[in-house]
Amino acid sequence: MDLVHALQEPLKNALGQATAKVMAEHLGLHTVGDLLHHYPRRYAERGELTRLSDLPLDEHVTVVAQVATARVLRFNGGSGQRLEVTITDGSGQLQLVFFGRGIHKPHKDLLPGTRAMFAGKVGVFNRKMQLAHPAYQLLGGDGDAHTAAEAVDSWAGALIPLYPATAKLESWKIAKSVDAVLPSAQEALDPLPPALREGRGLIPLPEALLKIHRPHAKADIAAARDRLKWDEAFVLQVALARRRFADAQLPAVPRRASPDGLLDAFDAKLPFELTDGQRRVSQEIFDDLATEHPMHRLLQGEVGSGKTMVALRAMLAVVDAGGQAAMLAPTEVLAQQHHRSITEMMGELAEGGLLGGAEQGTKVTLLTGSMGTPARRKALLDLATGEAGIVIGTHALIEDKVRFHDLGLVVVDEQHRFGVEQRDALRGKGKQPPHLLVMTATPIPRTVAMTVFGDLETSVLDQLPAGRSPISTHVVPAQDKPHFLARAWERVREEVENGHQAYVVCPRIGDTEDESAEPRKGGKGKKKAAAEEDGDKRPPLAVLDVAEELAHGPLLGLKVEVLHGRMQPDDKDAVMRRFAAGETHVLVATTVIEVGVNVPNATAMVIMDADRFGVSQLHQLRGRVGRGSAPGLCLLVTDMPEASPARARLGAVAATLDGFELSRIDLEQRREGDVLGQAQSGVRSSLRMLAVIEDEEVIAAAREEATAVVSRDPDLEHLPELRTALDALLDAEREQYLDKG
Repeated sequence: MDLVHALQEPLKNALGQATAKVMAEHLGLHTVGDLLHHYPRRYAERGELTRLSDLPLDEHVTVVAQVATARVLRFNGGSGQRLEVTITDGSGQLQLVFFGRGIHKPHKDLLPGTRAMFAGKVGVFNRKMQLAHPAYQLLGGDGDAHTAAEAVDSWAGALIPLYPATAKLESWKIAKSVDAVLPSAQEALDPLPPALREGRGLIPLPEALLKIHRPHAKADIAAARDRLKWDEAFVLQVALARRRFADAQLPAVPRRASPDGLLDAFDAKLPFELTDGQRRVSQEIFDDLATEHPMHRLLQGEVGSGKTMVALRAMLAVVDAGGQAAMLAPTEVLAQQHHRSITEMMGELAEGGLLGGAEQGTKVTLLTGSMGTPARRKALLDLATGEAGIVIGTHALIEDKVRFHDLGLVVVDEQHRFGVEQRDALRGKGKQPPHLLVMTATPIPRTVAMTVFGDLETSVLDQLPAGRSPISTHVVPAQDKPHFLARAWERVREEVENGHQAYVVCPRIGDTEDESAEPRKGGKGKKKAAAEEDGDKRPPLAVLDVAEELAHGPLLGLKVEVLHGRMQPDDKDAVMRRFAAGETHVLVATTVIEVGVNVPNATAMVIMDADRFGVSQLHQLRGRVGRGSAPGLCLLVTDMPEASPARARLGAVAATLDGFELSRIDLEQRREGDVLGQAQSGVRSSLRMLAVIEDEEVIAAAREEATAVVSRDPDLEHLPELRTALDALLDAEREQYLDKG
């Protein structure tokens, strides 16, 4: 048991209270093991020796030179002191400065005539080049030129680890602390089963920790990284495999559609053919629903690929089998929209029990937070009695008061907007765990699906239904070419004159409360990045301002309305109804229209300050046009200069309609953490070495190995080291919620 303790020892025992406190507060490191897993971000090579006459500014250099002069100067009325050392190598001179308490050792070491090697970053002070607080190593006297040359080679060639640091704790101080705890690495418990490690040719964990912190050569770093990536991927996939295994042991009521029931009646009246993809995915879902364990399936599909149709057919199959189906939507606008479109698709089948309703019909009920008390009471009664076979709602469905007669299937739309507890609270309303179908229109690269939604089987709808029109996308550089923007507004007018409608999207609302518009996926990090990229030159454009300008300027005479997240639900609904009915020509909105808004007559979209949105978000927004028979047009307006990363991002969106390709680009440009999301508590903190996109092969292989290990030994009784690593990664609650974003 002592083995565990070496890495679990608090840092204050190893490093002292003061250092440990800074490490805990600023880096979240508490134990020896935490510090050993705080890997260098990169490695500096002290590098080629540079002649003093050829020094480049602002670069790290290593020079070998002789001390010419050394003197201590006082400043601040004598309270401050600095050591100035002049060195020469025959080709030129360079000044070194050391300040404060840092002068004592160099003052003793760097006496005139001493030869040494110095490494640091070249700066300028009083128009003279200098190194401030350089690292140095004394070289033997001239007598032993051979030894001196060897020392130069080994020191200059060394790889210097640079750690993720903070202002309070520089990289070299972290390196010193790592040196103090590195002997404990020998006692690290290896979570990889020996057969797996040997089969994959991976080095043991203690060796990997040693090589990642103190490599002698680049090959050491590569071997250590390969090994440490496997640790992260494997332990994470074991956690997910155990969750899949546990879920597979749960009981569920099999739900098989009855022949000649509601589903058959619905299919018979469809005015179009289902795509091959819709048929294939529906079959996967029906197979899952027929089993005695709860389905856990993630349905990915591009905007407009017909996910709602697939989900509706699954819900009808469950109603056929005597159960109820609930669809959970992230916003009221979306819940109302789903309710409307599902009721329209079903026609008289959605009027079960009503005069004129079909005999095998059911009732489709809406439940949202803003409903009046009588309507709400009626909806709750329909759920409790089983009168409503299908219910569509927002978070209101999760409240304690809501009771179902027999909940058989939960469909969650736009998974990334739902917290874990919500998903599980709804599942807890079934007598036995209901089947679960999670839908997302954000294409998720396979590796992210394996990492984030590791307990869900995945189905992908990758073909668009017949009748969907192509969308052409263009970047409008408003700053470089103002006439392009003028032309954009002319294009909007032309679409309206041809009987169509248009969206204009802005990042901000523009009322007094608002400084952040709708809640954004990607959170703080993305906004900060956008601000840094454009130097914060002006606030993002706002819906209320832009609508005003357009209505009195380029779009004068057209009916322009606004839509944003802080309007009253009834007002929002009224605006959407007018737009859907064609009464409004142009809708100026925030990203509230990003998900689920379906107006086939809208053919044009202008996205203002497009550089302030993420790649996947732009793709989502663009999917709102071209939903009918007329082709769609999306114009990305930006002030960013041509060479900027932001313009490259917009160019990528304009160049392809493939959401999976774009989600890859998006992921490569953002940090892993943003993708895995704040809510992935276990995942976020555990991925230090693994890069979700680049390490696809490692993740896929780790998933396979993990599944095999867990099926042989679900409780990991024979793998205590792996069990320990798993406990360190997740406490019990985290394991349960690991993959819920």
